[in-house]
Amino acid sequence: MNAPEPIRLDGSVLEGGGQLLRIAVALSALLSKPIAIDNIRANREPPGLKQQHAAGLRLAAEICSARLDGCDTGSCSIVFCPTTKPQLSRCYTADPGTAGSIALLLQVSLPCLIFSPNPSAPPSGLILRGGTNATQAPQIDYTEHVFLPFVRKHLGVQPTLSVVKRGYYPKGGGEVHVSVPPARGPLPAITLTERGPVKAVFGRSYAAGLPKSLAESMRAAATKVLVESGLDPDMIKIDTVREKPADAVGSGSGIVLWAETEGGCIIAGSALGRKGTEPAKVGRDAARELAANLAHGGCVDEYMQDQMIIFLALAAGRSKVKTGPLTLHTRTAIWVAEQLTEAKFRAEESAESAIIECEGIGYTS
Repeated sequence: MNAPEPIRLDGSVLEGGGQLLRIAVALSALLSKPIAIDNIRANREPPGLKQQHAAGLRLAAEICSARLDGCDTGSCSIVFCPTTKPQLSRCYTADPGTAGSIALLLQVSLPCLIFSPNPSAPPSGLILRGGTNATQAPQIDYTEHVFLPFVRKHLGVQPTLSVVKRGYYPKGGGEVHVSVPPARGPLPAITLTERGPVKAVFGRSYAAGLPKSLAESMRAAATKVLVESGLDPDMIKIDTVREKPADAVGSGSGIVLWAETEGGCIIAGSALGRKGTEPAKVGRDAARELAANLAHGGCVDEYMQDQMIIFLALAAGRSKVKTGPLTLHTRTAIWVAEQLTEAKFRAEESAESAIIECEGIGYTS
């Protein structure tokens, strides 16, 4: 019997970056649908695969024994043809050899590993190397304190994450271990429309290979902005950390903030230190991002907004989530999900917020 023709996707659609690639490959692996993607990262300079994208593709291909063509740095076209369902209860390793984002490696692999015909099967394992706190990607602290709590609370899956070593630009060298037990049946639909008031703000302000005073300056500036935005100073608890040399590769700094609400929502803001940028500005940038994400009244922040789309598409039944204004990343995620699944999305938008509804496919392995 002839193999089915790959579904062709244009990688330049909408956001035209790596996110389109990650969602498409994860859905291809789960649904055993071969795909071909052209014009990869056409809206980036330079276009084509970077080493971190190639590492994510190789990881997904290993999980589902896919035939993978075009997986070279700079390639603008790939073909990904799964030959098996994802192979679970194993340990997989990925390493781009750069400071490429570990969080993005997890984005492509986690959906592949949470569905098993045997819900009592042992967990799958991931050993992911690269950058823990990279530019143009979620910091690993966001993954740990915002993304994974969302997955555990709303999807009934209980992954755990351990940061073994921090890795900073340009060397990378970080290492994160993730354990992924299988879901018990299809993912439940999510209804999340009432956020409730903020009850606490937590944070991690850090410096590695740099004076701790940078972390303290970021924390002080962030706290000042948050108090000026109307938050009670007694509810703000931001830790300052200077990484031990044995716990980090390279030098870097940054801050991640997350607000927990009485409705069980977690909303974040973050910023990375940059050479020539005052640490106080980094702290203010992170706090202003958090304040902006709180101001729209949504139940998820702008980063969780697009990361949840693949799970809404796979869930059983109708999901309904209140968010801030739709981002281009979210529109791209919805487009990819509708190309590869029968999920149906609808967004009701206003100037300040949106309601995302999705009739999911109730995917089971």
